[in-house]
Amino acid sequence: MTFWQRLVRRPRTVFLRKACFQIHLWLGLALGLYVVVLSLTGSAIVFRREMDRAFRPVAPAIDRTARVRSEWELSADARRAYPGFTVESVGIVQRGNAFRRISLQRDGETIDRVFNVYTGEDLGDPFPMASRALLWVTTLHDDLLMVRNQRGRFWNGVGSILTTVLCLTGAVVWWPGLLNWRRGLWVKRRSRWPRFNFDLHSALGFWFFVLIAIWAVSGIYLSFPAQFMTVVDWFAGPQNHERPVDVALNWLARLHFGRWRSHTLKAVWVVAGLVPPAMFVTGVVMWWNRAVRKRLAARVSRPAMHLRQEVPGVE
Repeated sequence: MTFWQRLVRRPRTVFLRKACFQIHLWLGLALGLYVVVLSLTGSAIVFRREMDRAFRPVAPAIDRTARVRSEWELSADARRAYPGFTVESVGIVQRGNAFRRISLQRDGETIDRVFNVYTGEDLGDPFPMASRALLWVTTLHDDLLMVRNQRGRFWNGVGSILTTVLCLTGAVVWWPGLLNWRRGLWVKRRSRWPRFNFDLHSALGFWFFVLIAIWAVSGIYLSFPAQFMTVVDWFAGPQNHERPVDVALNWLARLHFGRWRSHTLKAVWVVAGLVPPAMFVTGVVMWWNRAVRKRLAARVSRPAMHLRQEVPGVE
């Protein structure tokens, strides 16, 4: 039987499959926390734009016929709203927003507020706590909270490369053989817990393989865009016009972040982001049952056997 025949019919006897299993196991354990954090934060920021708009002060509607209050008038409004504070700066009216940002200070304390340019009404904090929390989650996902010199982006790229290897080795390990390939598609609900856990891990890996692989590969692209494009240009030629590969890369970024107009599709992306953490948990449970639990049971049984041999009359 040739190598390919063994791989197709009896994959467990092939060294490649055994090697991929070990790589998949230890890489999965090593990357577990990273994958969980990136997946959960990725799900959390799918609706980032909608949440950011909801958290920030509601901008008044643009009224071309209304009179816009001057900088002096808005400064007076701010001082009346916050007695004892002095106005440090008044921002410009940005396109599409009928408010101006005003910075005030008193005894070393600085606050920022936004005011309605038509009425002088205090609209609130331009960057409230909820928005800051959302930015923190986004920075954790994009840069691992290491923004300086793009250190976090670099390690995200390394993590994406290793996650891609995890996906590829998982695909090799998943294949159960030609006669049993359907077994890895579904979960037998009435099976015992270890079997149920194994089936769940296997089925999730099959049905979500493409999406997880896209997230991993797009993570490499988003972390190392210049290097990634150098490789692409070498294969696809100079970028004199929009190439099919450029369209594919735009879609890659869109698929990574779930940038859809449909809220239903975005909700699907949020739920799909929970799959990698579920796979990590089921993978750890399998490793615990197969390796750790057996070793612990063996260590407990050895003293018991010695005790039996030392006690007279006990066999």
